[in-house]
Amino acid sequence: MRNIKVKVYPSASKLKKKQQLAWKIAEIASDNAKLNENAIDMVINRIIDNASVAIASLNRKPVISAREMALAHPRKNGATIFGINSKKKYDCEWAAWANGTAVRELDFHDTFLAADYSHPGDNIPAILAVAQQKKMSGRDLIRGILTGYEVQVNLVKGICLHEHKIDHIAHLGPSVAAGLGSLLKLNTDTIYQSVQQALHTTVSTRQSRKGEISSWKAFAPAHAGKLAIEAVDRCVRGEGAPSPIYEGEDSVIAYVLSGPKAKYTVPLPNIHEEKKAILETYTKEHSAEYQSQALIDLARSMHERIDDISKIKSIEIYTSHHTHYVIGTGAKDPQKMDPKASRETLDHSIMYIFAVALEDGQWHHVNSYTPRRANKKSTVTLWRKIKTLEDKKWTKKYHDRDPNKKSFGGRVVIKMKDGSKIVDEISVADAHPAGKRPFERSNYIDKFETLTEGIITPKEAVRFLNTVQNLRNLKSGNLIKLNVEVKGKLLRTRSKKSIF
Repeated sequence: MRNIKVKVYPSASKLKKKQQLAWKIAEIASDNAKLNENAIDMVINRIIDNASVAIASLNRKPVISAREMALAHPRKNGATIFGINSKKKYDCEWAAWANGTAVRELDFHDTFLAADYSHPGDNIPAILAVAQQKKMSGRDLIRGILTGYEVQVNLVKGICLHEHKIDHIAHLGPSVAAGLGSLLKLNTDTIYQSVQQALHTTVSTRQSRKGEISSWKAFAPAHAGKLAIEAVDRCVRGEGAPSPIYEGEDSVIAYVLSGPKAKYTVPLPNIHEEKKAILETYTKEHSAEYQSQALIDLARSMHERIDDISKIKSIEIYTSHHTHYVIGTGAKDPQKMDPKASRETLDHSIMYIFAVALEDGQWHHVNSYTPRRANKKSTVTLWRKIKTLEDKKWTKKYHDRDPNKKSFGGRVVIKMKDGSKIVDEISVADAHPAGKRPFERSNYIDKFETLTEGIITPKEAVRFLNTVQNLRNLKSGNLIKLNVEVKGKLLRTRSKKSIF
């Protein structure tokens, strides 16, 4: 690996493009690095994971909206849309929009957390859609996805967006563009321009994840992927981009992030070095914000030690800065304590999540979020007894650069009305690579079968799983087989017509 130093330069200095971060990204996207076998296996796992959560979300309102927008853009030799008959094709950017929304809707796919936050699986829908439309091979797709993960993970390690209230999709636009560059075997200069255009068009604020969280949280990554496809298309046609997009005098760093005096260090692999960042990422066993994964597991464990939740006086969760201020009481969002809040808000409330997991001893991607569940009297009473506190020890562990020491959990103190206490802590989720039950291929398959049960036929499940596990050997034009069709007429539609 090499560390790329990034800072702002005045326009008069005429910073050479080969010294710019976007060029360094383009260099690794256009190289011919050997594909790491473990990384290939993980790509297959994550394609299975994406399909699982996408199929499970197909009849949710935002996904229906995105799908119906996409269905208005058919293309003879285009890309597929989850749930739809694979013989029907659509413009790749609109397929990416529909599929990306479906993947993101349940907040149930993979994650990487470092200086900033991300869901690297958001790269896959856009890269797969273009690969289908351009009739690429399985190995082409693998190369593109590995680059997308590599770029996003390392941008997340080096540049914090959250502290400036910028949404994490600002790292997704460049990563998708880079991944598409690898997929299509574009030259370095074209990828360089594409990365810059994609970043320029995908900067937005974190209000999409604040207060009354709306369906835009699901649309945002899909939108970034769609914009990245369009950016690459323009640059392949010879168009340029705002440059230098990171280091310029009026650039993203200068006026969106830490300002003209800021210095960042972004790690990137050497040219022709294997891209293995995907192996540092981790998926979710539970449908909720990643910081809640370990605490759900802890709540399930502590459930066994409490015979009557009405005897609980208070619950304190000592955790990291991010958990406290984003999904905890430190956010100061009244919506996070409101039984009438949206599902998107509830999955960003660790108070709600911990209360339900503690009371039920389990977590379910649908049942744990129903209005009836959220309004259950005993749950609301317990929910309002919970508060979070930042513990610098947990913040330090959260930001540890050593992946073997990085933690996303916390310490919980349950105070009973009789004066006794139940205290426990957890560092990482059970499904984390360092957890009690790290996810392996069989777990990804179980998740797929659980989330798609009753939605797709057993025959379709077997077909898809056999196909994706043979990804290395899929020939040009066969990536259409990575689509998943649903049973009969299960897909819901909305009667309300709009522009498309």
